[in-house]
Amino acid sequence: MSAVELPEYVQLQRIATQGQEWLSMSSAGRVNGGKYEFDIPLVTLGNPDPVLPAIGFFGGVHGLERIGSQVVIAFLHSLVMRLQWDVLLRQQLQKMRMVFMPIVNPGGMWRGTRANPQGVDLMRNAPVHAQNGAAWWVGGQRYSRHLPWYQGALGEPMQTEAQALCEVVRSQLLTHSFSITLDCHSGFGLTDRIWFPFANCARPMAHLPEVHALSAILDQSQAQHQYVMEPQSRQYRTHGDLWDYLYTPHNSASEQVFLPLTLEMGSWLWVKKNPRQLLSKQGIFNPLITHRHNRVLRRHLVLLDFLTRAAFSHEEWLPQPTQRQDHYEQAAYFSDRGRLFQIDRGRRFSVIADESRVRASRVGNIAQSSTINLKQAVQRSWM
Repeated sequence: MSAVELPEYVQLQRIATQGQEWLSMSSAGRVNGGKYEFDIPLVTLGNPDPVLPAIGFFGGVHGLERIGSQVVIAFLHSLVMRLQWDVLLRQQLQKMRMVFMPIVNPGGMWRGTRANPQGVDLMRNAPVHAQNGAAWWVGGQRYSRHLPWYQGALGEPMQTEAQALCEVVRSQLLTHSFSITLDCHSGFGLTDRIWFPFANCARPMAHLPEVHALSAILDQSQAQHQYVMEPQSRQYRTHGDLWDYLYTPHNSASEQVFLPLTLEMGSWLWVKKNPRQLLSKQGIFNPLITHRHNRVLRRHLVLLDFLTRAAFSHEEWLPQPTQRQDHYEQAAYFSDRGRLFQIDRGRRFSVIADESRVRASRVGNIAQSSTINLKQAVQRSWM
């Protein structure tokens, strides 16, 4: 297709040209969009050695949510510009791998639809069935591709775009001993959320202690952040989630650590501030006013940079085997009170770690978690 048709393609091509000394750009697949055919762009940087950590950034799974692609592309642009002078960044890339897939659904983006050109919602397309039922309709449906949240026909292979994403994760990230992914979305809630598995059930993920430890260093290093970190199932359950599908084989017996995260930007806040956005499909999912769009990019670039540093330095914060149960119990303690890793103004939880234990306390005159039977909290959690 002509790059003029899709601005995100133009910007990505320009970045690839500017950073050709440090990055490699290729196609993860090719999809038919009707009038045009589209390549699914893949950008890689850094050292592919599997013993080193890796991080992947994904966007544009839903074609309407262009802000997700734009956040990923903006971060890639920042890295390329910094590589021209930032010696520390160059040294960092010698010891880690970075993968960017910012336009997973180019056909849907060109058509201005959530689904791909075949009418399939890619984040409902994996062969994963929600336990105890999914949220009505939004959790996935098989009635018609002309209706939203269509999963695709039962028994058919996953869509080309979904297969391309899965193949990139398996070949570029799951080959590493430690990896993090961040998939950028918008369209839900007034608050920015960081979701982790599972979306199909309320079962705790095997690497819950590692996610809890990651949330702790985020709180410590970005004390003013407003992200709510929680499993997606706490908000609603879905069929066919790609990250559930990719994570499921990774159980507690695996020596690999894979932390798939989803950034769900609270686009309802943009609509609240500018109700006229309701008159546009794009306005429901993206900030249309220039200064707000720029602010959103600035705000989330800090998170992407934090996750990159966390992946690079994972050995410094990952729980030791003797600490994992403590982190698990802390996560269950917060979950039991409906505030899993939640940061609220005026109601901040802090996680305090020492050599022998991890305990939780609320800032203010709040009873210590030691008064809670944590074993019961674990049993009651995720209900």
